[in-house]
Amino acid sequence: MKKTLLALLTLMGFIAHAQEFKYQLLFEGIGDNREFSQPYAYPQTIMGSRGAFEVGVNIDNHQLRGGLSHLLEFGSDLDAQKPKLTLYYQFQDEGKEFAFGAFPHRDKIDFPLAMLTDTLQYFRPNIEGLFGKISWNWGHQNGFVDWVGRQTETQREQFMAGFSGEIFHKNLFFQNYLLMFHNAHTLNNDPPLHIEDFMGFALQAGIRTTENSAMQGHFKAGILNSTYRERGVTDGYDVSTTLFAELAGSYKNLGIKSVINMGGGHKFMYGDPYYQADDYWRTDFIWYFINHEKIKGKFNLSMHVVDWATLDQQQQLSIIYVFGN
Repeated sequence: MKKTLLALLTLMGFIAHAQEFKYQLLFEGIGDNREFSQPYAYPQTIMGSRGAFEVGVNIDNHQLRGGLSHLLEFGSDLDAQKPKLTLYYQFQDEGKEFAFGAFPHRDKIDFPLAMLTDTLQYFRPNIEGLFGKISWNWGHQNGFVDWVGRQTETQREQFMAGFSGEIFHKNLFFQNYLLMFHNAHTLNNDPPLHIEDFMGFALQAGIRTTENSAMQGHFKAGILNSTYRERGVTDGYDVSTTLFAELAGSYKNLGIKSVINMGGGHKFMYGDPYYQADDYWRTDFIWYFINHEKIKGKFNLSMHVVDWATLDQQQQLSIIYVFGN
C-alpha cells in the first residue's frame, strides 16, 4: 500500500504542472449464475461490484494515468480480492495507439470466449504489459503482451501475447485472432513441473448490416485452431481445428447471439472450458435494460448445448457506469 500511495503522489506532482487534468470513475455490477454440469464446467454464482478510478494528465497526444481498481465479491471479506494498481503511459492519435504499464483490459482486447473467457474480466481486469494498435480506413490490427508472473521459487513464469484485427469493405469483413500463453516452471522446479505452451488462432469472414439499418447484426464463419504442448508429457503437439461460426442481431433493446463450434475440443489457458467439448453451441438472449450515454445495463439468458447431449443455462447481469472527462 505504501508503494501504491507513493506512485499516486508522484503522479500528483505531474498533474500540478500539467496542461490538461483528466479523471475517470467506474462502477461495475456483476451478477453471474451458472447452472453448469460436469465434466467441462461446474455450477457457481459470482456476484460483486467493482469500483475503479483513474487520474492523470494529457500533454498533446501523450497521457499518463494512475489509479486503483477493486472487486468486492459478495459474501467475502473486503480484502478477499487485492486492489489492483492502474498505472500506465498511453500515446494516441488518429491512426495509432500505444500503452505501457498496468491498464484496463476493457475496450482494448476483445477475443472470442473460446480463447479468453469472460471470467478473466472479473478477476484480472488489467493488462500488465503493453498494447499497440494501428488503424486504417479499411481496418485495424492490434497486439498485446500481458506479463502474468515472474519466475520465483514459488511462482511459475507466465506471460500471454496476442494479435487481433479486422479488414472490411462495405458490409463484408474478415477477422483474425492469434493467442499464445507460456507457462514455465518455478525457479528451482521443486516439485518438478512441466512447461506448457498454449497457442491458437481464429479466422472468420462475414457480413454485417449497414449502420443506419433498424436491426443491427452480423454473421461470420471460419475456423478455430488450438495447439497445446506439455513438454515431456504430450507426444508433440495436440492440435485441433474446427468449424467456428457466429450469428448476432439486435433490435431496439433486445438482442440475440449464437455461437457454434463443431468438430473437436480446444485447450486454451484462459478459454471458456465448454470449448473442450467436441461440439458446443451457445445462444444468448439479451435485454439491454439501460442504454444511457454513461450507464449500460445488460441481462443475458444463455443456453449451452454440449456434445448434443447436455443443456445447461446461465444468467448474467451487468451494469457499468463510467463518469469522467
